[in-house]
Amino acid sequence: MARPPKHVVRLTAADRRRLTRLTRAGTAPARAVTRARILLKADAADGGPGWGDAAIAAALDCGRRTVARVRKEFAQAGLEAATRRKRPTGRRYRKLDGEQEARLVAVAGSPAPAGRARWSLRLLAARLVELRVVDAVSSETVRRTLKKLGRQT
Repeated sequence: MARPPKHVVRLTAADRRRLTRLTRAGTAPARAVTRARILLKADAADGGPGWGDAAIAAALDCGRRTVARVRKEFAQAGLEAATRRKRPTGRRYRKLDGEQEARLVAVAGSPAPAGRARWSLRLLAARLVELRVVDAVSSETVRRTLKKLGRQT
């Protein structure tokens, strides 16, 4: 016997109309459409089907955990959060801006330090810190930046 869902979905008439429009428009991402259908099937308000997680998962060809996650997001954060894609959390910002990149290219194009035939990535990184272009930078960042700019060391 299936146990009742932990998070009960109760949609208003306006929410139901909005989700129905989303599923029928044909312009929304597939993930948003699937999530909208999950919410419509899970609706336990008056006039809603109130299906269980297993029935919804079977009907919409998705996992039971997906259904449970959509219910939980709806209960905790509302309709918008349950249907839309979450922003990636691991956003990586550029380590070097345009001015710093220009300084890197200038240093890489300058004569190599005494006793060296050419600049190494580590030497370039250390020189940028020494010149106070940046507080800290890795040799990998220097490599990626030079590669992006089409420069070789």
